[in-house]
Amino acid sequence: MKKSYGTGANRFDALKGVSLDVRQGESVAIVGKSGSGKSTLMHLLALLDEPSSGQVMIEDKDAKTLKGKRLNSLRNAAFGFVFQQFFLTPGASVLENVILPLKIAGMGAKDRRARGMEVLAQLELVDKAKNRATDLSGGQKQRVVIARALANRPRVIFADEPTGNLDTATGAVVEDILFSLNRDDGITLIVVTHDEELAAKCDRRIYIRDGLLVEAVAA
Repeated sequence: MKKSYGTGANRFDALKGVSLDVRQGESVAIVGKSGSGKSTLMHLLALLDEPSSGQVMIEDKDAKTLKGKRLNSLRNAAFGFVFQQFFLTPGASVLENVILPLKIAGMGAKDRRARGMEVLAQLELVDKAKNRATDLSGGQKQRVVIARALANRPRVIFADEPTGNLDTATGAVVEDILFSLNRDDGITLIVVTHDEELAAKCDRRIYIRDGLLVEAVAA
């Protein structure tokens, strides 16, 4: 698949031709320098954007056939997102941030709270449930983001530079959490990174350079 932005002289080819399969339950690192096209590829795989040409197939179904509510419903139910920027609602409590996907999905208030507390317990954050998200450390914020990603019991977690804003020790804790979710719960993990040490922990590494897949390496 390919992805371009703009037209004519202003056209920029972010992805010039990439083809890959991601299998359920594996961990895959998409590796490349800034501007290589790795985040663009993740956005296409996560159905946050559409390719200019080519297809994104989800369980043998062309994602282009999914529109509006059907697309949003699939994305909300099947995918969890962990970004370098935390994207937490500052004035809301930790619990309110975590259960936002459940609210969007239409789950009742009682069930939302129960599930929210369940994932906060999984991430050892129950004691922070009533805290404002802005009052947490960077590592705690990223764990809240992971809890939010888990709220809907996703099949796939997309993590874009998940440890980029964290110190080494805190980043290692976050990495351990993500890989344990992949290993123990069977959640497919797709990580975008330029960190070779993080990438090496994945089952496969996909190297992107100048919008092209240049190498694929198995662990």
